[in-house]
Amino acid sequence: MFKKNFPVLYKKNPATITELQDEKITITFQAHPSNRSKKAQLESVKVREKDIFLLCEKECSSIENLLAFTDEKIDEQIKEAWLLLSGDAETLENSIDFEELAEILRTKLVPDESWFIYRKLSESVYFCADEKGFKIGKLSFIPRTQTEIDEINRKNYEKEHQEEIRSAFIARLKERKLLPDDSMFMTEVENVALCKTEKSAIMREIGIPQSPENAHQLLLDTRIWDITKNPYPTRNSLSMNSATEGLGLPPDEERLEVPGISYAIDSPWSNDPDDAVAFDGKYLWIHIADPASSVLPESPIDIVARNKGTTLYLPEGAVRMLSETCFSDYALGLKEKSMALSFRIVLGTDNTVEECKIFKTSVNVKRLTYEETTKQKESSELKPLFEIARKNEERRKKNGATNIDMPEIHITVDSETKKVSISPLVRYEADSMVREMMLLAGEGAAHFAMNNRIPFPYISQEAPELPKEILPGLAGQFRLLKCMHKRSVGITPAMHSGLGIAVYSQVTSPLRRYGDLVAHQQLRAFLDGRKLIDKDDMLFRISQGDAASIASRKASRQSETHWKLIYLLQNPEWSGKAVCLDHKDGNAILMIPSLAMQTSLKGFENLEPNDEVTLKPEKIDIPNQTCVFTVI
Repeated sequence: MFKKNFPVLYKKNPATITELQDEKITITFQAHPSNRSKKAQLESVKVREKDIFLLCEKECSSIENLLAFTDEKIDEQIKEAWLLLSGDAETLENSIDFEELAEILRTKLVPDESWFIYRKLSESVYFCADEKGFKIGKLSFIPRTQTEIDEINRKNYEKEHQEEIRSAFIARLKERKLLPDDSMFMTEVENVALCKTEKSAIMREIGIPQSPENAHQLLLDTRIWDITKNPYPTRNSLSMNSATEGLGLPPDEERLEVPGISYAIDSPWSNDPDDAVAFDGKYLWIHIADPASSVLPESPIDIVARNKGTTLYLPEGAVRMLSETCFSDYALGLKEKSMALSFRIVLGTDNTVEECKIFKTSVNVKRLTYEETTKQKESSELKPLFEIARKNEERRKKNGATNIDMPEIHITVDSETKKVSISPLVRYEADSMVREMMLLAGEGAAHFAMNNRIPFPYISQEAPELPKEILPGLAGQFRLLKCMHKRSVGITPAMHSGLGIAVYSQVTSPLRRYGDLVAHQQLRAFLDGRKLIDKDDMLFRISQGDAASIASRKASRQSETHWKLIYLLQNPEWSGKAVCLDHKDGNAILMIPSLAMQTSLKGFENLEPNDEVTLKPEKIDIPNQTCVFTVI
């Protein structure tokens, strides 16, 4: 029950009731607190009962006395009250009414003291206002735990001694002897190392040039980062999390049942097979995973895939363009029947694509590794595929195809120990066979799109200016590589000179390449009689996806270099053969085949192309991704 002169709380400011009339209450409240030059400003206003909270059910002498009361003993009294309440686990967890708490502090609550006590409790580290109670018109407080009190005191100390704490931290940083809690100050340095920002006041203050490499080194020197930390995906603005939204089951739709068995051939560590091949005596069948049956243009899944551009393959694992959960339903050969978008190709005597038709299919798929397939190459099912591949490679070479063969390796990183393993990528005859099948699928799809006037993502490459004489070995392959132009992606069909194919598109990896997914979306729209993606939208989508893919490829290359250097650090006795590729600016350029790593040596102008030397690492610089080798 409210009465005249009762002290109340209005918008968390002190007030007294000056008049009660019907349902309206007039109060005088402190609109602005006092300071050194001005007294507290008082205002009167009419309010409803629900707008105010009773501080004490007794009359105070005046609003001025309510505001003026003070007592230096209150802080100690609050602490004693907390000690009393905290000794009981039950009271520590529950809120306590303000008036009850005030009487613990002062024996009895005096009206003129009520605002002062309420304010001091609100400011105290020992109690916090019960906001839930406040919402239902109840003034109460909750005792804080010792942990909460310690954290508040720590923050208050840091705020009061900010300059002193920072100066001590800078002194420790200069000596590279940080304390465990110093890591919180190094966030801005981490942001520079990850290319999230360009500036760091800390780096400037200790006289280190502000660059990602220098920030990386500082984090290693202070042990904020372990040497195995891979910053390159983040530096390239790439997520380290696979897509999460599932595709759901493939739609229930009419599909062509393809007789016989088709073969999904891949590396033994692959768990996302997205293509399978077969020859039935008349037709070459190339079956491709069919996520476009569920991923529609501009859907949330499509947009996520576009922003990723491709599955990011790292030595420490893959970051998927589409969710991990989709493979069981959309990858080929994981179920009794695989749903596919299939390219049925008729080849001419010279292996040209005479006809390509596309079907939504249901296929029996058997999985094989490259090694298994090579061993079975003379089987009746596989032999025709190897023969088609041989003829196709011959045709492409006649058309000017440039085949470049440089060393490749497979890198794995143990997720717990960070132990790096490197093994040469063993090539089997089946590798080349599958590659030719995929090229034929891309060529067939491009012809299909062109013949049907479908806006489509075509891939082209200008003809290189090749040297008249090509050296043998790695030196010759290196010079060929330097002659090649970058590929182009667009909606205009053009020659892919590097492959020796007149019109070409990539359509064989829609589970892991966005451009392939877009191509499948367009082909499905055509087959279903739905609206096609127009030219402008096609250009926009493939350009965005390609930009993301370029960033992923860059991050992948940098990550591989990072883990190669970690491998050398983990194996200090390592030495290996290197092959001279060329000379530049007085340096010999070399390839280390066992690491698939290029390096250079000063003062070895006498080395001839393809000459071999044995190298060992002398100085490894992780942040700058360099390794100085010496000859042994």
